[in-house]
Amino acid sequence: MTAATASMTRADRRLRTRQRVLGLIYLGLAVVMVIGFGVSVGGGVDSTFTLTPGNAPVTVPDLVVPSAGTAYLLATVVAFAGAIQLTRGFGARWALILGLVAFAFVFAFLTWVASAQSMNLTGLLQTTVQRAVPIAFGALSGILCERAGVVNIAIEGMLLSGAFVSAVVASATDNPWLGVGAAILMGGILAALLAVLAIRYRVDQIIAGFFINILVTGLTAFLSVRILQPYQQELNVPPRLGQIHIPLLSDIPVLGPILFQHNIFVYTLFALIIVIHLGLFYTRWGLRVRAVGEHPKAADTVGIDVYFVRYRNVILGGMVAGLGGAYFTIGSTGGFEREMTAGRGYIGLAAMIFGGWNPIGGFLAGLVFGFADAIQSRLSILSIAIPSEFLLMVPYLVTIIVVAGLVGRARAPAADGKPYVKE
Repeated sequence: MTAATASMTRADRRLRTRQRVLGLIYLGLAVVMVIGFGVSVGGGVDSTFTLTPGNAPVTVPDLVVPSAGTAYLLATVVAFAGAIQLTRGFGARWALILGLVAFAFVFAFLTWVASAQSMNLTGLLQTTVQRAVPIAFGALSGILCERAGVVNIAIEGMLLSGAFVSAVVASATDNPWLGVGAAILMGGILAALLAVLAIRYRVDQIIAGFFINILVTGLTAFLSVRILQPYQQELNVPPRLGQIHIPLLSDIPVLGPILFQHNIFVYTLFALIIVIHLGLFYTRWGLRVRAVGEHPKAADTVGIDVYFVRYRNVILGGMVAGLGGAYFTIGSTGGFEREMTAGRGYIGLAAMIFGGWNPIGGFLAGLVFGFADAIQSRLSILSIAIPSEFLLMVPYLVTIIVVAGLVGRARAPAADGKPYVKE
């Protein structure tokens, strides 16, 4: 047996093992859906989902479904998918099937939560988009950096610094736009520091990123105590950017409130997703960036300045992360709190991996994490028999499960994290 044949055999065995594990997971989820979401509710109970916000011009009837019956039906579908996964697998469609199974499980869970009561489904999805915004900004920042071959662990620090600086500048000037500009500038400065350490001095990129995160966390905590608390009214009450309802689009039933009733940060995010996606995959600039991230030596051979491309992309990524940080204070809470980003930068990196280093995929993955965050906040309000500590763990548990499930499947740019030395 040749080495190539042995390697293929090992790869086939690993693929078959993953296939069986995924099939067993599907079957386990089906059992949980039957016992946890069906049997526990019993028959004769309905779940009501409200689809129309209170101020909507067009009324959509509520969605009413039998709680136990819906759980049993969806569990049957998931069990069927598990059986197929165990026997022959779904091949290249595994990601689509995984998404459908996750959707079925989540909807069964929601019917259990809303049993004998109502849930505002439109409001939940609108909150999902809002919670996904900083995560998606972090994912876009990571994509810009890693497509050029530089790992940016410092997204968390860039988000946090953007939140702090935007709050201070916007409060001092009473101008939210100056706060946004300061956040973008601060993110670019930290990214430039990361670029110098990683590209010029070839410091380990993970260590350099953690250094920046620790620096920003400690510095913002110190300044918060020394400056923001004594001068709360002068430096920590930034004006917020309110919602902008897109004419006509915002009046579309269900989709209007979810997508077209947000502040400028959400619309800017949508625009950046389109621009970065088109730029990376349909322009000469994107071709150069991807060449540097995949094979920098070959890119250098054809005349591409590898160092310049990496510096530029890392700084652009930092500016995007700084903008995402401004969302916390100017677009959401209206004030800075210590460590208020709460790991959203790291979750953004997970969304980047889950989305396959693609801007659209990163945003969709961000919606998954945003939904986990939104559902835990909604469940904490409802009288659900789940400990509050467990609810707070939900977004981070989802992050661990997603990243662990992608081991061996996600492919990063070939030169990602590898310093380049020009010969």
